Amino acid sequence: MKHITCIEDLRLLHKRRVPKAFFDYADRGSYAEETLRANREDLQKIKFRQRILVDVSKRDLSTTILGEPSSLPLILAPVGLLGMQHGDGEIHACRAAQAAGIPFTQSTMSICSIEDIAGAVQKPFWFQLYVMKDRGFIKALIERAIAAKCSALVLTVDLQVIGQRHADIKNGMTVPPEWSLSKLIDFATKPAWVAGVLQGKRRTFGNIAGHVKNAENLDRLSQWTASQFDTTLNWKDVDWIRSIWPGKLIIKGILDVEDAELAAKTGAQALVVSNHGGRQLDGALSSIALLPKIADAVGSKMEVLFDGGVRSGQDVMRALALGAKACMIGRAYAYGLGAGGEAGVAKAIEIIRNELATTMGLCGVNTIGEIGKQVLAE
Repeated sequence: MKHITCIEDLRLLHKRRVPKAFFDYADRGSYAEETLRANREDLQKIKFRQRILVDVSKRDLSTTILGEPSSLPLILAPVGLLGMQHGDGEIHACRAAQAAGIPFTQSTMSICSIEDIAGAVQKPFWFQLYVMKDRGFIKALIERAIAAKCSALVLTVDLQVIGQRHADIKNGMTVPPEWSLSKLIDFATKPAWVAGVLQGKRRTFGNIAGHVKNAENLDRLSQWTASQFDTTLNWKDVDWIRSIWPGKLIIKGILDVEDAELAAKTGAQALVVSNHGGRQLDGALSSIALLPKIADAVGSKMEVLFDGGVRSGQDVMRALALGAKACMIGRAYAYGLGAGGEAGVAKAIEIIRNELATTMGLCGVNTIGEIGKQVLAE
């Protein structure tokens, strides 16, 4: 990995090493991908004030997230199907995050189960929840997260209706993969990926498989999952979840000041300003465009986390300057996982850490707490 210098390098290596359907699942967005592009473009438009002759010899990137120490203001976001980017991908990503001293968030739609990860790592991790129609299953899932000592529950609220991702449909993206001639040819050129996935604990949705009868039947599992996304989900359901979950609650998918103010009234400890990485409502504003207003509205009541387009330490700095407490990355570490497993995830974290340290130094700040709007050019 010594020739990898940036997240884009990891992306290109991921693209070479992982079958097209799974690379595109991680890389692409919904519909015309307007919001996917806006997330990146709007971040890049934000410019810094370069400051000189400031003693920056004692830079410290450490912070706290939900009252827990973190070595830098970064969180590995929930990403579905990590175990199809690399065998046992969720375990490898969690280990890399914990070695780096930052939180990892497991997706409901992961390949490894909650118990698989809990049995393979040393410290608690966060669990992300999609609320499905089968509330008995959701209650049991929350109880499994409690039993696994997960340290925060990330409730994702922007997926009651699923945005169409054209690439997934064209690729026939399924878990586990359905065989076709084009896929066999693609897989044959990626023997290391095939070997890794075959050696992994699972090749289906680990958190769901034990609940759905005949879960080894791909069509049945896919039909059950597709039928479970709940269009009735509303604020009362947050109260119901809080009645079961005793720990820290984060609401992910806030993209509106009014919704942020409602989220603050739920008693949740944090929210994530997020448009689901440009994978849901295409034509929505970028996450960074809405971050300052949401941070101003509720930042004194709860922690405001940021998600959407972060590919560098500079992007982390931009979000912190506009009111975020910390940033989530999804694609950036998924690229690392596909490129090189646990070492690739560690490399993604290291790249962002080093870029953030450099950016802080050239903007004349020594601590995360010092970062504010004063580091940005007007």
